[in-house]
Amino acid sequence: MVDTTLTQVGKNLTEAMRILGDGQSGLEERREASIFSRTSIPGPLQGAGQDVATILHLVHSLIHEEEEEEEEEGKEDPKPHRMQNVGEQGHMALLGHSLAAYISVLDRERLRKLTIRILSDTTQWLCRLFRYEDGSAYFHEDDREGLVKICRLVINICYEDYATEGYAVLSSKQPVIYQSASSRPGLGQHLCNQLALPLSSLCTVPCNTLFGSQHQMDIALLDKLIKEDMESGKLPLLLIANAGTPGAGHTDKLGRLRDLCDQYKMWLHVEGVNLATLVLDEATSAVVAATRSDSMTLTPGPWLGLPAVTAVTLYRDEDPALSLAAGLTSSQHVEKLRALPLWLSLQYLGHSGIIQKIRHATMLSQQLLQHLKSVSSIKTSGVVPPIPPISGASLRDVLGSLMLSIVEDELNSPVVLFKFSQETSAASSSGSVEAYCAGEKEVLEAFNRWLGKQLAQLVPASGVDVVELEDEGACVRFSPLLTAADLGTQPEDVDNLVKKLLELVPMMTATMSFRQDFIEETHQRSPYLRYIEELSWPGLGAVRYEPQVEGIDDGRRTKQIKKINAELLKKLQELDTDIVFSTGPEFAKEEDCIFISMVADDVDVSELVKTIVTLGHDVEENGRLLENMTEVVRKGIREAELELLKANDEKLMEEGMLRQLPLVGSVLNWFSPVETSIKGRTFNLTAGSLDSTEVTYSTKAQSGRPPLKDSYTLAPERLQGQKLFRRSGAGSDSFSESSSVGQAEGPTSMQSSTSICVPEEDTACQCIPEEIPDSCQQKQHDQMEDSTLLAERKLEGQEGQPSP
Repeated sequence: MVDTTLTQVGKNLTEAMRILGDGQSGLEERREASIFSRTSIPGPLQGAGQDVATILHLVHSLIHEEEEEEEEEGKEDPKPHRMQNVGEQGHMALLGHSLAAYISVLDRERLRKLTIRILSDTTQWLCRLFRYEDGSAYFHEDDREGLVKICRLVINICYEDYATEGYAVLSSKQPVIYQSASSRPGLGQHLCNQLALPLSSLCTVPCNTLFGSQHQMDIALLDKLIKEDMESGKLPLLLIANAGTPGAGHTDKLGRLRDLCDQYKMWLHVEGVNLATLVLDEATSAVVAATRSDSMTLTPGPWLGLPAVTAVTLYRDEDPALSLAAGLTSSQHVEKLRALPLWLSLQYLGHSGIIQKIRHATMLSQQLLQHLKSVSSIKTSGVVPPIPPISGASLRDVLGSLMLSIVEDELNSPVVLFKFSQETSAASSSGSVEAYCAGEKEVLEAFNRWLGKQLAQLVPASGVDVVELEDEGACVRFSPLLTAADLGTQPEDVDNLVKKLLELVPMMTATMSFRQDFIEETHQRSPYLRYIEELSWPGLGAVRYEPQVEGIDDGRRTKQIKKINAELLKKLQELDTDIVFSTGPEFAKEEDCIFISMVADDVDVSELVKTIVTLGHDVEENGRLLENMTEVVRKGIREAELELLKANDEKLMEEGMLRQLPLVGSVLNWFSPVETSIKGRTFNLTAGSLDSTEVTYSTKAQSGRPPLKDSYTLAPERLQGQKLFRRSGAGSDSFSESSSVGQAEGPTSMQSSTSICVPEEDTACQCIPEEIPDSCQQKQHDQMEDSTLLAERKLEGQEGQPSP
């Protein structure tokens, strides 16, 4: 007979997952869900309750609130949200949490039997899967909590009176916990805080610097440190080893560490992502040695794609009382239900399904590693340095075979690290190698950070990220054991990742080789163009156009530089080119700069720098012309006002006072008309003066003047479809489509006219055309036309009223 409550729990979970996971709901549902925005949620609870569907829609709205805001703002490229691929096995894990809440309400005896069965089954399955015989299991939410409990267990074992005397017994012999320098950041400090131990109880062991990986613990130095601590009266308590370091994924020499721990009676604890490969028959000997450890922490959730599944710490201890005192076991049956989601998921996947998922992730790593071997300028991590000369062929052979096994183990690691690395011989032929090497490491770090971010955006299913390592610096990491199950990574995603990498590497190589040429070309055009040293910028470089103006203070000069470079950046962004111009990173050292992105291998650096200088000079001249024309217009307005006042006075003297009266003047003008000549005025922008319109009215023609000098041509004649700054005859396909930005066509030469007329009478006036040399001045002349139109209206208003 099927329990109806269990059936209803399953149905409710399925319905909840459907509502919460439906990101493509209709418009009406979106509007209804918008009611539950974060700003509209009341603080106190309302009197009447709400049904399940309404509450689930509220949760859905909160989950997708940012996406809906981006759609309302009309963003074309909203920020992608990386979501876990919750499959059927994920539904089983989520169902386990619901069932755990339901089972907790059973009567005590039934709850006891059920929890014992769930806990024993899960422990037995995990011990068989990961080759850990006669082990016990502790299930915990925080993956560090298991190690904390293990430390308490070891303290109880090593200090017999700890249960009665407490921390007072630790003063006789201070316990010491050893960890590798490649361990998780903050792990040792967390242990000391939880155990109330001083930080002096934590000893960090450096990694190898001569043989093997740079991320493996130095065993000889560890042995020396242990002896020194014992001589000083301290007690070596526990050693934390890595089967897959958090950054590089390398495995310590666990076999030798086991022997060392046996020698000094220390507890050996192992953790790391490589422990997942223990379920495979082809697991390396370095990882298999972890099965001899006293305890190990597993994280099956990310390995198998199981959401909200606890971590597991497997350990060996023959005294249940000490395990209970350390908190590894509990008398509360409800706490044992933590294993229920994992118990359901393991049964759903089965032994074959678990192995298939782990093998799939390791095959993805091997696939990428094989492809990277043929990619130039890409270096993979884990390369062992050559063996130095040693006297004695037998010793050298022994060390050689040992090093070969280390290399094979590291090449089989499911974590792949790679980075862009260009040799100094690839530097520009025109620049010196010494100049190219200056700051090269920082530049390469910036390039690799850019490479990792680009690959993560272009191939999000790959799950690559950027890690900072002490020796290698910034590297791109591919760890499918942590991401493949969640993202659903497939072999075609790895092929796509390599494809994008092959598109980005030539561009990075070209940019690195052209950096010195760009610096030299910039220095040749000093002081107008200044090169900005920004080693953290992943691109060709940064420049600033600085106008050579004397007689101004620093504040005004800074504003002028900011205005000119902002306008220059706009004009560069409008050019028909694949090169991206921007304001650079948010926290750049210098302000008001123009940053040039990655470039292709056929770019003409000299033409690029020349164009920047020319456009900057044009912007500077246009701004200066606008300021001069503004001053000329102001001066002309003042002169026109004086001319109008003078003309009105002359008119008054000529016609007399009687003709100015409204009624009398009309009668006098009817009996005795006054013959007056039209004395118009026109404002000459070139000369900045008021001229008479007598020539215009007498000849019925407009006075002309030669146009201004044409502006400089930005680039030589190009072939059809060829972008700017490309050398002739070079292919246009070498630039990556992913980093190219489509730009509008550049400015073209055009003519426009403007004029300012100052009439003396209420009559039509002729306009003098003003030639504009280039369309880049159109904006300034539009502003000038507005100001002159206001001047014309003002002058017309000051002119005498028309005669009635």
